[in-house]
Amino acid sequence: MNANNTLVQKNQIVPLTITGMTAEGNGVGKYEGMAVFVPQTAIGDTLDVRIVKVCKQYAYGIVDTIHTPSPDRIEPDCPVFRTCGGCVFRHISYEAECRIKADLVTDVFSRIGHIEPKTILPILGAAAPDGYRNKTQYPCGADGASGELCFGFYAARSHRLIPQTDCRLQPPLFREILEQCRTLLQPLSPYDERTGKGILRHVYIRQGYHSKEVMVCFVVAKAAAQVLRPISETLMQAFPEIRSVMMNVNPKQTNVILGEQTQCLCGKPTISDMFCGIPVLLSPQSFYQVNTEQAERLFAVVRRLANPQKHELLLDLYCGIGVIGLSMADVAGRILGVEVVPQAVANAKQNAQNVGIDNAEFIAGDAGSIAAQFALDGVKPNIIVLDPPRKGCDEQTLRACIQMQPNRMVMVSCNPATAARDAAFLAEHGYAVDVLQPVDLFPRTGHVECVVLMSRDKA
Repeated sequence: MNANNTLVQKNQIVPLTITGMTAEGNGVGKYEGMAVFVPQTAIGDTLDVRIVKVCKQYAYGIVDTIHTPSPDRIEPDCPVFRTCGGCVFRHISYEAECRIKADLVTDVFSRIGHIEPKTILPILGAAAPDGYRNKTQYPCGADGASGELCFGFYAARSHRLIPQTDCRLQPPLFREILEQCRTLLQPLSPYDERTGKGILRHVYIRQGYHSKEVMVCFVVAKAAAQVLRPISETLMQAFPEIRSVMMNVNPKQTNVILGEQTQCLCGKPTISDMFCGIPVLLSPQSFYQVNTEQAERLFAVVRRLANPQKHELLLDLYCGIGVIGLSMADVAGRILGVEVVPQAVANAKQNAQNVGIDNAEFIAGDAGSIAAQFALDGVKPNIIVLDPPRKGCDEQTLRACIQMQPNRMVMVSCNPATAARDAAFLAEHGYAVDVLQPVDLFPRTGHVECVVLMSRDKA
């Protein structure tokens, strides 16, 4: 046990100066040599903190008194900021948030990857840090005071519903639709995940960023089309932006939001949008970047760093619905995409067909297995783009990429820590990190993306 443990006790109030920030949005300072993590604080705060949990090497606290506030502090503009689990940086300026996120990215590459990129570009902040989400799934419950149906978000690390329909991250239209839903859906009982009783689980709203078309999807524990169809018709009459109203049935006692069965109640079964110049069709299950404007800027960075030429083969691993590859099809010789979800591959093929792209091919399968087979078959891409999930790439995928010997690789990551780990592995096998570009895709939350350009050392 750390000797410092004897100096810090639960419920003790200690003086603290916040000197750093974690990816989860917790401020960190040191008391008698022990790190203390405190939510809703800012770098530069001097305060008194009440210790709520003591571990071997660190402790957690909550603010008791702020003596000198950080110059980064602003007044939170959301009434549920301190209880909702969504935003973690709404108490500081957006400029300070971007600075913290940029530092977090460079820190993990230094600390985890032991990498010093040749060029670290300034973080690409969002032009609109509010109202950017094109999709939101609102869990429903019973209001504690009135017992009426309500919608909101879960408190951090819990399934305790915080009633809220006016989230700053959502477009104002979502609030108007949700308020109408709250009135129209009162005949349906909210689903209780503890007992498995009730019908309405979530109301899911998504909107095309460019098309402005809206889809509303009612997620229910059992089919209720007879009740929901007239409600759907009323919604479409009230909001001309709504082009699709769907019902998704999820009878399972699970945290997974969508079930396997989806039915169109009113309008059409999909909405359309444009992404990086590619027409796309969106169903409730379609993966789509939540912040369209910022994602298009991120993919423009990928295109610039990949710099494909007409004679080159670009291999796009974890390609999803194919947008990264398709957005470069006009300047690359050939695009080869790999994605494990068959429906996403079908969407990618349809997206290519919609815009007449004939130099792109998409394959359904595990990225590591397909890449390993490509390596055995002697496939030699000039460029490999990697856009893995949060867990990063597995070793099979990385080894196959190394074996194929592309001139350059571009990695897109929603988890800088796994990106640093994977970049370190590639660096050990002859690839230098040329450029590191942090990107803020989800303002006011603890998430930050990065794009990494690596090139093969031919020496």
